[in-house]
Amino acid sequence: MDENTNQVAASPQEYIPEEESAESGFPIKKILSLVIGLIVVLGIIAVVVFFVIPRFSPKKSENVTLTYWSIWEDSNALEQVASEFTRINPNIKVTIEKQDIKASGKHVERLATRINNGTGPDIFRYHNSWVTELLTYMLPLPQEVVKATELDSKFYPVVAKDLKVNGAYYGVPIHFDTLALFVNTEIFKNNGVSTYPSTWFDLTSVSKQLTVKDADNKILTSGIALGTYDNIAHASDIISLLMIQNGADLKDLSGKTKGSAADTLDFYTSFAKGEGKVWDDTIENSKLAFANGSLAMYIGYSWDIFEIRALSPNLSFATLPVPHLPLDQKVPYRSSTVASYWVEGVSSKTTHPKEAFEFLKFLASKESMEKLYAEQAKTRLFGELYPRSDMAKLLSDNTIIYPFVEQGENAQSTIFSSDTFDEAMTDGLNAYLGNAVRAIINDNSSPESAVETLSAGVKQIYSRYGSQTE
Repeated sequence: MDENTNQVAASPQEYIPEEESAESGFPIKKILSLVIGLIVVLGIIAVVVFFVIPRFSPKKSENVTLTYWSIWEDSNALEQVASEFTRINPNIKVTIEKQDIKASGKHVERLATRINNGTGPDIFRYHNSWVTELLTYMLPLPQEVVKATELDSKFYPVVAKDLKVNGAYYGVPIHFDTLALFVNTEIFKNNGVSTYPSTWFDLTSVSKQLTVKDADNKILTSGIALGTYDNIAHASDIISLLMIQNGADLKDLSGKTKGSAADTLDFYTSFAKGEGKVWDDTIENSKLAFANGSLAMYIGYSWDIFEIRALSPNLSFATLPVPHLPLDQKVPYRSSTVASYWVEGVSSKTTHPKEAFEFLKFLASKESMEKLYAEQAKTRLFGELYPRSDMAKLLSDNTIIYPFVEQGENAQSTIFSSDTFDEAMTDGLNAYLGNAVRAIINDNSSPESAVETLSAGVKQIYSRYGSQTE
């Protein structure tokens, strides 16, 4: 018997394909894999779009409009420079608003108020004598701007003395001016005087020689406008000039240089006292007298030339460096002059400091200064004088204006600046100086007494505004 006949026949096993062992459709694992893969891909795309591409793509610049308060100058020339700046920086527009500070009054107060309440300019022009009263309303220049404008190396030294506070600059000038001596060449020629004075002692002698009086000792032609205060243009600057050359400390007149200040006031007022006086308070304003041909020598700034020429187009005059003390006078600033200039500063409340400093950097470039000068010279005798010592030679062919920059290296600033119209600190200081001169001339006060009162006034004014520039 076959042994296989005793075994139970096994049921044949049915073969079921693997893909048919589950329900019909995609398997769950594959669906999950696809979903996770899709999420990962979308995540990578999002990272690239929102983080990687913006990081390496050039950023779109925000459109910015800067407000610039200018003073004195006709806006056309500045607008030419501003337009060139916008051409190079299409996202930055500069709106120039010229301020008539003489007519409006209280300019410093108005500027401070507007800056405080957020409606002030981004950039504004201010006088170099206003640093103390405006310091808290300005941003210091970044070092990159200082380097680009070459403030530390190419501008006249007085700029750093005036604008650099605690190691930082608070603005950059785009023009410059100094006191110089104007002489009526016809008066000198007609009186046989062929040499112009270079020292104060020469000037004293020549001024007496050129003064003409009538039988009643009334001055018909004056040799020099010195001695009084109210009818002498820039009297405060001229007195400051004499004090600086004589070694006085303008901010501490009661200190060790008190004697120098008293000697200066005595010398200055001597021109308007006694029988030998060459000037007095009955004469018209000195600028008018010079323009009218009744004054032989006048001390003033380059911008006086415009008014003098307008009043008297045919007047024959020359300009020279201001007189100095003789070589034997051992004082540091015996040959100095006084600088008076306007500065461009950036508001401490500007919302666009980066753009404002970019414009300042552009405005203070040599190319922009030359363009400004050329544009201004199209409508007047000359443009704004350059504040850079390396640009002085560009003006050397013009003998009328060159003396103002020629003596720039020896210029010093004064706290008693004329014609700034701030109606604040500077005008307050000038008021005390005027009172000192009047006390000597009208009340016969001693120069020493006048200096005491003047010194007290200076300290009072500085205590009101603080001494942030010390």
